[in-house]
Amino acid sequence: MHFTSERRNGDLIERQFVLGEIPGMLWTPARAASPVPLILLGHPGGLNRMLPRLAARAEPAAAQGFASVAIELPGAGDRPASASAADARAALQRAIAAGERPSEEVIDRLILPLVEQAVPEWRATMDALLELPEIGGPVGISGGVIAIGVRLAHVEPRIAAAVLFAGSYVPRSIIEEARRVTIPLHVLLQWDDEGNDRQLALEVFDAFGSTEKQLIANMGGHTGVPHHAGENASGFFARHLVGVR
Repeated sequence: MHFTSERRNGDLIERQFVLGEIPGMLWTPARAASPVPLILLGHPGGLNRMLPRLAARAEPAAAQGFASVAIELPGAGDRPASASAADARAALQRAIAAGERPSEEVIDRLILPLVEQAVPEWRATMDALLELPEIGGPVGISGGVIAIGVRLAHVEPRIAAAVLFAGSYVPRSIIEEARRVTIPLHVLLQWDDEGNDRQLALEVFDAFGSTEKQLIANMGGHTGVPHHAGENASGFFARHLVGVR
């Protein structure tokens, strides 16, 4: 991991980095007295475009004493694009525009390669950051593509809790993995999200094997997440990441 810039923004220290060919941003509390937990900030891709929104999520996390990190998704931003992913995304959008449910084959072609590449990249990022003296774990997941979050929660023992954003399309094989996820979960769902499948989101939530899981559904579309939803997620991480090693 190579840090390329550093600046202080209020109570946040922001550091850009590159891990291999993966760009990322790390936010840490400016006044941390001991190694702090780490939150993986997921997003839909286009890291530079998403930075203001990601920083807005990192700021309250820092106030709680947590570090936050975001990395660019495969095929997004300045990373090499995938022709097969573009074809699958176009097929998915055509189905949605026609009022049809995208086929399982299209969902698999779009989501599974992304999961297969993104999850090892997230784990490598965790490896590098947990070697820093200011970061000590545990690790939480916050948002992003839910299929990536499910796979990470399934395979990565360093992750202690997850806030997942429901709604994006999930392959059947990932739903089966959800049955083996047992960490505490806080799942957010926008009830009227125009581009996503509400019933599938409920099916994924039902599949999770966690004994502690909650689904918070709010009225409104994809961009209508209420402010208090972030406060609820912060409280969830405060319960499950503080004092855990």
